[in-house]
Amino acid sequence: MSVVFVPKRQRGKAQINQETIQRLLDENDQLVRCIAEYMQKGRATECVQYQQILHRNLVYLGTIADASPDLPDSAVVSQCDYSTLYFKRSVIL
Repeated sequence: MSVVFVPKRQRGKAQINQETIQRLLDENDQLVRCIAEYMQKGRATECVQYQQILHRNLVYLGTIADASPDLPDSAVVSQCDYSTLYFKRSVIL
C-alpha cells in the first residue's frame, strides 16, 4: 500500500519532510516502471490499480507543493533532471 494512505485517525498528523517526499518519489518511479512493463506485455487492464496509486501520490505531492512557500525559479530548475523526466514521460506515452 502507498505510504500516502494512513488510517483516518492519523490523517493530518503526519510530518511532511524530505524523507517522506523522497519515499513517494521513489514509489512513483517504481510504479511508472511497473506500469510500463505491464503495458509492454499487453496487460493494460492490470495497470489500473498502479495508475490509481500513482495518481493519488501525484495529487498528494501537488497538494504539498501548492501549500509550500514559493521557491525561487532557479532552485527548482537546478533540482530537475530533465533527461530523466523526458525518459519517464516517453515511457508512459
